[in-house]
Amino acid sequence: MTTFDLSKRFPWQGPLSDKGVQVCRMFGLTTDRLVDRVPTHRCRLEIRPGNIVYLTGPSGSGKSVLLRELEAAVPKSQRVNLARIKLPTSRMVIDCFETDVVASLKTLSVVGLSEVFAVLNRPCHLSEGQKYRFRLAQALATEKRFVFADEFCSALDRITAATVAFNIHKFAKRTGRTFILASSRDDIMIDLAPDVLVIKDFSGPAEVIYKGVR
Repeated sequence: MTTFDLSKRFPWQGPLSDKGVQVCRMFGLTTDRLVDRVPTHRCRLEIRPGNIVYLTGPSGSGKSVLLRELEAAVPKSQRVNLARIKLPTSRMVIDCFETDVVASLKTLSVVGLSEVFAVLNRPCHLSEGQKYRFRLAQALATEKRFVFADEFCSALDRITAATVAFNIHKFAKRTGRTFILASSRDDIMIDLAPDVLVIKDFSGPAEVIYKGVR
């Protein structure tokens, strides 16, 4: 088990413009109050191998901030982030995996991207949802201990998102790899069945809920 103590504070960046001064007067704000009310994101997490950590909350509440802080706390050699996986332009999807055809198709099936026309297409020509699933498949193929994904399944329809979430849960339990995922959607919660649920609000520390007894 690994414990993460996260704290990220964004200091207010002055000075105020003329319009900014007018807004402060309208709402009765002083410069001191602006400095005191800067966003602070705090969270303490205990994560075990094979856990799925799901960061959720309203847009702009700080989910991505916590995800980035968690990523920075993990050695580079042990982590992969979907956002940093490039889309090849000169190879077909099936050729982007180093394993044999059967093993590659098995990895693609985990993310629901095993349709023949998608497999024979180039990643850069896929739809946005397919591109996301391709990146997820590439992350699974790296065998890194930690997989980070912001806006998890946000580009996918309800049925596809539920299928991917369910498969990722099974994959994590089978392989012992840890997934740190962030998203505002709650319709995949049952299928994903996260071990650690982090609920982020606009103010104050995040609420952390652990599945089962710790």
